Amino acid sequence: MLSRQNPRVKYLRRLATRRFRDREGKFLVEGVRFVEEALNSSFPVEMVVYCKKNSHIPRRQALLETAISRGVPAVEVDEDLLSELADTDTPQGVLAVVKWRRYELDDLQPGSDPSLLVLVDAVADPGNLGTIVRSADAAGAGGVILLKGTVDMFNAKALRATMGSIFHIPVIQGIAVDEVKAFLKHYGIKLVAGIPRGGKPVFESDLTASCALVVGSESHGPGEAILSGAVERVCIPMPGRAESLNVAVSAAILLYEAVRQRSLK
Repeated sequence: MLSRQNPRVKYLRRLATRRFRDREGKFLVEGVRFVEEALNSSFPVEMVVYCKKNSHIPRRQALLETAISRGVPAVEVDEDLLSELADTDTPQGVLAVVKWRRYELDDLQPGSDPSLLVLVDAVADPGNLGTIVRSADAAGAGGVILLKGTVDMFNAKALRATMGSIFHIPVIQGIAVDEVKAFLKHYGIKLVAGIPRGGKPVFESDLTASCALVVGSESHGPGEAILSGAVERVCIPMPGRAESLNVAVSAAILLYEAVRQRSLK
């Protein structure tokens, strides 16, 4: 059983900081379902950490057996220490260290079907970002691109909000506006930016062609850098009295309008 002074435990604590995660290219996932998703993904799992809590649950035991059978070290800590390492208020007694699968823009190049990408600009809330990734996964999008200034995808809250979708869909973060615009232009993928007001109704936009749907910060929408040039600006009609929609809700509406149009076509 590992103690608080064990080097592995100190390493786990440091993975709570973005700088260390970026340097190491690793992140933590927590909970039975999330660790199962990691073990069944193409992301290398480097270590599973557990305590005796919930050890009677067959699914939890099966998870540990799977990890061990694949040569993944499974180390035990006491319940108090695991609670300190976990980010949730009521941890399930298991977490894992996962190595990033780093994607590049060229991994998103179009195939035979029209592309559907999501471009996220300066979204600050990790829960919103994770929900956007989950919606993009559900809608069958080919990838999510995070522009510089967007919250860290591997923040614990953002990861939890993906509900495992981080393992299903390519997510690329820290991309400059000029770089992504050059990529989209090269492959003929049009930019469709959701803005709070002043755009044409999204239902009037043709989303059956290859497109990248842009959503921006919770307070201001996409920034001027991404809105400059050849960008189609759309808005979501709001006949009610609310001033705006949550950015994750907006992203889901845009995605499913694309799904609707493509299913009809």
